Amino acid sequence: MRFRYSLLASTLLLGQFAQAKNATLNPDQIQAIIETTTPASSNAQFAAFDGEIQRDLIETLKGDAGKLTRAQLEKTAQSDKLADKQWLKASGYDFGKKANQQAGIELLSAFGTLPKKTLEASLQGVEQVNLNATDGQRRQAIIDAEGQNHLFFLADALGPKLGQAFLHAYDKGEIGKAAALLKASEVSTGAAKAHFNYPRPFLIPGNTIHGVPDTAVVKDNQPYQASEGAFPSGHTNTAWTDALLLGEMVPERFVPLVDRAARYGYSRMVLGVHYPIDLIGSRMVAQRNVAHYLNDTKYRALFDEAKQQLRGALEKECGTTLAECAKPAGAADPYAAPQMRQFAHFAMTYNLPQEKGKEVRIAVPAGAEALLEAPLPHLSASQRRQLMVSSALAGGYPLSGETPEQNFWQRLDLSAAVSAGKR
Repeated sequence: MRFRYSLLASTLLLGQFAQAKNATLNPDQIQAIIETTTPASSNAQFAAFDGEIQRDLIETLKGDAGKLTRAQLEKTAQSDKLADKQWLKASGYDFGKKANQQAGIELLSAFGTLPKKTLEASLQGVEQVNLNATDGQRRQAIIDAEGQNHLFFLADALGPKLGQAFLHAYDKGEIGKAAALLKASEVSTGAAKAHFNYPRPFLIPGNTIHGVPDTAVVKDNQPYQASEGAFPSGHTNTAWTDALLLGEMVPERFVPLVDRAARYGYSRMVLGVHYPIDLIGSRMVAQRNVAHYLNDTKYRALFDEAKQQLRGALEKECGTTLAECAKPAGAADPYAAPQMRQFAHFAMTYNLPQEKGKEVRIAVPAGAEALLEAPLPHLSASQRRQLMVSSALAGGYPLSGETPEQNFWQRLDLSAAVSAGKR
């Protein structure tokens, strides 16, 4: 679909909401927040659940083999038990991947005009994260990376009770339609990587990136490796697509899920294989692609069918309503913690340089408000569009570009929008 635009008010980030949102996190604060989401979490309940997710992933990757080998990682995908691929194939739905890939390239075209200081800051950003990552962060980064083709990583953003229900339902094949649809909705970043042809951080002369050994999945201590170009991040695109779509199906956990996507992107810097600019670009294209699909009536029919199956299976596993099962669980539920909102805001820019004087009016694409429909059903379409403006990131940050579409998708802060809309 082609997005049409309506110009809305340009006054952003007012009052108390703006003051809280604009608070700058220092590296130590970021590290403290990230550490709560790793196997090294000080909360025993979360650490135990994270360990269960890790074991489920390894068992699934291993399949019928006695031991997981590195060669198996190259061909892993969701099995027919986990994902109802036949149901999706029978629908005959055309995801229009090539057209969406080209739309993504156009959306990210401002990358070619980024000043040298921004690219240098982007390299410094990944070097700092890679150098200072803790053992827990490195282990989590490996788990995130090797779980790309499955949905296990989403469980910890659902909280301990609903997360357990999700794991059980997923393992049993009870959410096969959603599992198939989410993965099929991912639009490859391969064409964009080839188009922009930007080298990975560890290939830049004079870089300080060091490889992160696998001590968490294959457990052979081999450094994690990545090929193809850096921009944009394919893994981060996967995380944002999966998390957004699951958030639309389980809006009770929408904010923790989209924050999990941002956290997943951070893992790519821990591994030293992506710059922060890559993560921002992937967020942009994934948001755009999910909105595109949700505005397609044929896709929406599949989505609604998968959502119904998913919610029924989760309620059955929970033994109660999803609203009850999804309630925040304190320290055992770090993705529902207030500080995670601060991290999500930091991940909008990763403190990359802002060009002053670039505060332009936001043109909200017609249909973009579909992203807020499930988490904010009490608001009208017009109110959701207004909220997208009032909660948007300030202008002038990298990739905001010159076109209305670039400016909107780069500045769209879904976590902030939903949090503000529920007040």
